[in-house]
Amino acid sequence: MDKVEEIVTYGSHELKLIDRREIALTGIKKITSFDSEEFLLESNMGLILIKGSNLEIMRLDTHDGNVKIKGKINSFTYLDNKDKIKEESLFSKLFK
Repeated sequence: MDKVEEIVTYGSHELKLIDRREIALTGIKKITSFDSEEFLLESNMGLILIKGSNLEIMRLDTHDGNVKIKGKINSFTYLDNKDKIKEESLFSKLFK
């Protein structure tokens, strides 16, 4: 049997971090949740969790999927499905 490989195209996605004070992202589908310490974004390449302090949206272009956030950026993490389930259960526990 021949193995057929599937090619998946996700679209363009970029992340640019400037001096830990500003982060610019492209390929964002939606902002799932946010506050001054955490943003959860859905991108073409999966979920992205951004943590920091005094975070706020500087620019949001929903048509092109561009987002710019300012504040002190402490970390950003791409979450896989297992991490997504963990995050959802954490959010559900917080809001019970």
